[in-house]
Amino acid sequence: MSSVCVGSARADHSRFVQRVRRRYDGERALLPPGAPTADTLRTALGALRERGYALDAALRVLRHLTLERLAVLDCEQAAPLEAVTRGVTALAELALDEAARAACAELDALHGRPMAPPGEPPGPLPPGEGSDGSEGGAAPEGRRCAWWIVGMGKFGARELNVSSDIDLIYVYEGEGETAGNAEGRNRISNHEYFGKVVKRIHTLVGDVTEHGQVFRVDLALRPNGNSGPPAVSLGALEDYFQVQGREWERFAWLKSRVVAPAEGARRDGTGQWLRPIVLPFVFRRYLDYGVFEALRRLHRQIREHAARRAAGHPERANDVKLSRGGIREIEFIVQLLQVVRGGQFPELRTRPTLQALQRVAQAGLMPADKARQLADAYVFLRRVEHRIQYLDDQQTHVLPTRDDDLAWIAATLGFDGAPAFLRALDAHREVVAQEFDTLLGGDGHGTGCNGKGCHGQSRSAVEDLQAVLPQLPAGFAERVATWCDHPRVLALREDARVRLARLVERTGAWIEAGRVSETAAVRLADWIEALLRRESYLALLQERPAVHERLLRVLGAARWPARYLMRHPGVIDELASAELYETRFDPAAFSAELEARRWSLHKTGEDDDEALLDLLRRAHHAEVFRTLARDVEGLLTVEQVADDLSALADAVLDVTGRWCWQRLKQRHRDEPRHAIIGYGKLGGKELGYGSDLDIVFVYDDDDERAPEAYAAFVRKLINWLTVKTGEGDLFEIDTALRPNGNSGLLVTTFQAYADYQQNRGSNTAWTWEHQAMTRARFVVGSPDLRARFDAVREAVITAPRDPAALAAEIRAMRQRLYGAHPVRAGRFDLKHSPGGMIDVEFAVQYLVLAHSAAHPPLRANAGNIALLQRAEAAGLLPAGVGHAAADAYRHLRQLQHRARLDEASTQIDPADVAGERDAVLALWAQVLG
Repeated sequence: MSSVCVGSARADHSRFVQRVRRRYDGERALLPPGAPTADTLRTALGALRERGYALDAALRVLRHLTLERLAVLDCEQAAPLEAVTRGVTALAELALDEAARAACAELDALHGRPMAPPGEPPGPLPPGEGSDGSEGGAAPEGRRCAWWIVGMGKFGARELNVSSDIDLIYVYEGEGETAGNAEGRNRISNHEYFGKVVKRIHTLVGDVTEHGQVFRVDLALRPNGNSGPPAVSLGALEDYFQVQGREWERFAWLKSRVVAPAEGARRDGTGQWLRPIVLPFVFRRYLDYGVFEALRRLHRQIREHAARRAAGHPERANDVKLSRGGIREIEFIVQLLQVVRGGQFPELRTRPTLQALQRVAQAGLMPADKARQLADAYVFLRRVEHRIQYLDDQQTHVLPTRDDDLAWIAATLGFDGAPAFLRALDAHREVVAQEFDTLLGGDGHGTGCNGKGCHGQSRSAVEDLQAVLPQLPAGFAERVATWCDHPRVLALREDARVRLARLVERTGAWIEAGRVSETAAVRLADWIEALLRRESYLALLQERPAVHERLLRVLGAARWPARYLMRHPGVIDELASAELYETRFDPAAFSAELEARRWSLHKTGEDDDEALLDLLRRAHHAEVFRTLARDVEGLLTVEQVADDLSALADAVLDVTGRWCWQRLKQRHRDEPRHAIIGYGKLGGKELGYGSDLDIVFVYDDDDERAPEAYAAFVRKLINWLTVKTGEGDLFEIDTALRPNGNSGLLVTTFQAYADYQQNRGSNTAWTWEHQAMTRARFVVGSPDLRARFDAVREAVITAPRDPAALAAEIRAMRQRLYGAHPVRAGRFDLKHSPGGMIDVEFAVQYLVLAHSAAHPPLRANAGNIALLQRAEAAGLLPAGVGHAAADAYRHLRQLQHRARLDEASTQIDPADVAGERDAVLALWAQVLG
């Protein structure tokens, strides 16, 4: 190979190009300059027809002209990959559209139009227009039956290669019969009619004539493959998906697209009729790791087929599509991640491979640099594939063995000879192969049982588990032993029970090695048992040992995480993220991802209220779990946990509010003029797991329709936040702090709110409401209202007050809380006992209300710890008292946080917090004693 010289990059090295130029030189100018597009191709087809070419001949000549043009643009002018693949795809769409029109015209003359089944159409049809785009008023006997040609794989993704065949599936609306010919005779069933359409289109497009063929047509992907009917009704297709559809077919339908007839494709390009049938088949509602093994089997079959083809022909082993590290492995990597996550993350539902790679990286499912490497490899391999095919117009992906051909390919790609090209090829394929092996290959990832037990004999789930029990610690073994007669375990499919046994075995080994605790293993058993019907979770843990181990650590940390995972099992997929422990919550990224998912649902017509409610809940639960995982690993302080959970609540309120307003029937303006004011833990940015939200709604809008609109908006928003769906709920909402409490309006004007808080008029706030105002915060809303709210808050907390009267009212309020929260004898309640957290909060509120007018640093809603330190710095507390109380408060919060995580009592032995209690009591005595 080293003797190969640098070749020429001229397209006429191609034997195919040479043939085209010899035979069709007079027609080459009929194709307008530049990359072929739908318009230029149709222009050229018209010109060929004017020269006397019949339709079938014109289409074939057009194909030769198109491929010759693409070879020149690609090899001599370095055209982008998309220009080539889009050009071939446009040719295929034009050919099918013309063939469909011709076939329908012929068959309509013989048998009449196929009539739609009675009832409503599957979607809107323009008046007076058949599904083939033909004109004419509505026939008295009814509406024409709609039909579609569905392009699969590369055709659906507009990624056809230059010598590609086209994978098609023909679908029609429903059963019925044709209207008959002009004499009303020769009626046939719609089934027969569309079968004849398929045959006629195949003749026009797929038959080999003196001019060759337009495209090889493959119908093997249709339901029941080559044994199935050539065209299938919508109802039959849906039944097939529900009863017989196989896992590999989901990958085939992932890229499906209506490609012809042209009018039907324009109206149904995103699958308006097919979508409700296809999407649930391709994308499952829950994370779907069960497809890993199905894709491995498919890949194994492809590899074995390629090996058989190469047997005795070593030159066939260098296949840029099917060999190790080839194009197919890139497609499998991307499609696997799309199918696994696409049910929950609609932004992943895109057909083109390069676009899907980009979205997979944006979703955090693959490092950005790895996605770029795979994208580079994909473009490189596809360009090599095209050059292989330019040589002789053969549907092959195997590198040529002739030295001059290799040198030509190298030159067209900008390399100084074949050796440099082959080194680059090997480097790209190695990147692909390594990523493929990481995701799908390697030993121990799948069940490896091939339809039998792991030891080559059929065994029951009970036998598998019983074989593992002796290897387990006593407590875990006792828990697993209960599965041996559990109905759901006995009902598991074979691959699922093998996964279950392997997970138990792996967990036992990790306990023995000291990597996880037995407590965690028992909680894992509880978690698995509740979810045995969702076998995909077993597949996830089996496929991802790192997720399995991280899950055990989370479960072993405390009881509350285990219960949270019971309610929201899908969030465990977050443990697969490499960035989980390296990042914190990012509100902007969270909102952008939600908007991207909503837009993806909108594009496919799925963005109804129920879908958006579930979308919000899944996103919120995933973020809570990410924070929880970082928390139990000790990567976040209590304050950081509260900051992140509060920021998450802010973001959820913002997104939910925007979506509710956009969908509000009473909406009278594009953007609402409103604000949500946060109080309590939300206002103080001290939210914990499961905290409710204390919020007040206000608006500033003079439109006469405003009261009704904002009342409806708030009701809708509260419903969206609190209603339980299949994905759970978001928050409990408490609006008792609004003016006049539960007897007041749910939403009030900003001016009325300001008057109430600032004691203007006869209806004014109580002292305890001014205490609450010290922790109030503008959360979301119209930007100009933020400054106005801040001004009201500052006016309230700095208003002149009688210090003695204020102290008396706060002490009285504190006494009422003592009575409302009894503490067991001999115990100390971290929050409510004297010397507990409430004492700190009330002392700080007094300091703010009594002294912030004279001491501006106290006006900020900076949190109790910071405000205590500022009060001491201002001389309002003796040296050390503020800092000691701040440290005590921080420690009490940590103890409360850990107790709640472990669902333990927050009433503890007083001796454990004697120092903290004394520091808080000293603060209380100094401030309010």
